[in-house]
Amino acid sequence: MQDHSKAPASWRIALPHSAAAVPVARALVRTALAELEHTTDGDTAELLTAELVANAVEHTSGGTPIELVVELRPTGCQVEVHDPDPAPPADLTRPGIEPPDPWQEHGRGLLLIRALSSSCGHRPTGSGKAVWFRLPAVPAPRCSPE
Repeated sequence: MQDHSKAPASWRIALPHSAAAVPVARALVRTALAELEHTTDGDTAELLTAELVANAVEHTSGGTPIELVVELRPTGCQVEVHDPDPAPPADLTRPGIEPPDPWQEHGRGLLLIRALSSSCGHRPTGSGKAVWFRLPAVPAPRCSPE
């Protein structure tokens, strides 16, 4: 049985402002969830983290690293990506006027984040903004009495 009274565990890592940041971010989230045997859906956490990091790399100017913050709580996990651009991400918390074209490579990341996370958003930081999502912990299966 897991002890759910533990304080949150968190990781913060600077990532290069390049496409190489995406697999590093996915690996960090996968490792964090596995090390603590956390019950959040790891595949979804990896996918949404990859989308946030890819958006930060693609839509902000390079030069300064982006930062990944992963916080694991008894109730689930929160992932934030910090970037130097203070402008809010388009269409994160409200749907766009037109749905993304399924044949285009771009335009589905924020839709995925809205659809698959329990909540998401953005907030200003001292050096730009943080874009975040939360995923709930999945209840551990109950053991049946013998």
